[in-house]
Amino acid sequence: RLVLALIALPLALGLTACGKKDGDAAGANPVGAPLNAVAPPAGKAWTDVIAVTPEGGYVMGNPNAPIKVIEFGSLTCPHCAEFEEKGFPHLRDDYVAKGTVSLEFRNFVRDPYDTAMAMLIRCGSPDSFFALTEQVYANQKDIFEQLKPVGPALQAANLPPADIFKAIGERGGLMDFFAARGIAKDQAAQCLAKADTATKLANDTSKAGDTYNVTGTPTFIVNGRNVEVATWEALEPILKQAGAR
Repeated sequence: RLVLALIALPLALGLTACGKKDGDAAGANPVGAPLNAVAPPAGKAWTDVIAVTPEGGYVMGNPNAPIKVIEFGSLTCPHCAEFEEKGFPHLRDDYVAKGTVSLEFRNFVRDPYDTAMAMLIRCGSPDSFFALTEQVYANQKDIFEQLKPVGPALQAANLPPADIFKAIGERGGLMDFFAARGIAKDQAAQCLAKADTATKLANDTSKAGDTYNVTGTPTFIVNGRNVEVATWEALEPILKQAGAR
């Protein structure tokens, strides 16, 4: 039912549920002692350590990091793309790389396009998840341009729900986009036909609202608490006050 409801959403690229104002959570956090860097496994960097989580996310970094950050993001949200550009490189290179912070990304799907892209990113190995996500955000405007004419065409075609995501991938240029980044078209078609993947994405999105009160994207959870901020400028002080230096 969740997947059918997701497909029934308007095939338009809007900003619904995307973006929110930063709260004042940073100032309420106690200042912790600086955390010592943790050595990564031999021959690896912490930024190369990627794993799938039971909650449907992908985590980068030290699995035992004392500061655990969860980002709920939508691939069709411009505010999430802005964080990816301005905040993700600092979070990855200045904090995750030290082994004191781990970053888990969980897709918060808002529309059929968002879902199709999340399904395609999952076509690759876990090691490619963050790189493919970064590529989608970096090219979000161009992807939007290719997807604009898809909605009216799909609504007129009246396709069965099982074919919607594959049609989005084919007609919206997503299969070509991912083929250029290592996901073969036949592999992509198989991934877009997996209803169980779409179902899990929809279920996980619903749970995020119930569990963490996620009402917009990006949303950040630090050590189990929604810190009510949406920008790197507001998130970094929270990490520093928790001991990340």
